[in-house]
Amino acid sequence: MLLSPELQRLINLSAPLWAGEAEVVRTYWTSPVRTLDTDLLWIRRQCSKEFNGSGIGEYKNMGVFMGPLTELQEVFPKIDTGEKDSVSRHYVLELMDTMKDEYEHFCLFSDVYDQIKPNSVPTMNPHELATWDEDVKLTKLRHDNIADHGKLGVRASRFTEGGYCTLFREGMRAAEIGGNFDTANKLIAAACKEIYEDEFGHMLEGIAGLDREGWSAEELELMGKLVVDQLRHRIHMRNAEFSHPLTEERINAIFAGDIDPEPFDYIAAEAHLMAHAAE
Repeated sequence: MLLSPELQRLINLSAPLWAGEAEVVRTYWTSPVRTLDTDLLWIRRQCSKEFNGSGIGEYKNMGVFMGPLTELQEVFPKIDTGEKDSVSRHYVLELMDTMKDEYEHFCLFSDVYDQIKPNSVPTMNPHELATWDEDVKLTKLRHDNIADHGKLGVRASRFTEGGYCTLFREGMRAAEIGGNFDTANKLIAAACKEIYEDEFGHMLEGIAGLDREGWSAEELELMGKLVVDQLRHRIHMRNAEFSHPLTEERINAIFAGDIDPEPFDYIAAEAHLMAHAAE
């Protein structure tokens, strides 16, 4: 096993909450709360996250698109200058990749929206998208963690980013559900499959990469507390995004451990670490 005991502990803390977020999405597909209107609502909200949301690529709390764009403009004169404030060309490439990925995700979900909406509903306009209370709370928690704990807070947010790809994984599986929403399910599944294939490697780096960064046992213990708090907020965020398919009673039961953990792909994580070690 290449992953440290401390990282395995962090994964074990997270796995039941990853499973909880997955249950929200999985339950929604066949829930009585689901309508065309709720489909359009969650896709608008997801597009808001992909276009303006907080995340590992943000800069100065400017969001996952404008943040990297602004940072690119600021670091351009510093690329590989050899000076004290020099910026690696590879770091700049990562910024570009982050911006492209998030914008591509926005485009994929927007395309689904435009294909399933009624003719009377306008096409997706990113400048009219709005967040929702639970997502605001999650964003504030991340920003507070970063303000209070610096790099450790940033790393905790990176660890929780995407919730172990649960939305995209459960979205891919929607293709097989059938029923009244079969057309929408297949479009959603196709978009989620493309995003999942993009995101899985980034997600593994966000998790498994911790072992290359020299965190102490005490720092990882604190990170565990931040991660659990953020992942619990993610479940509330996702449940509200999907019009509350889970009851508060069920969410509290998940928080109490009444759920099977989401299996973690240790083989893929270790292969990812070995590939980076060989670079």
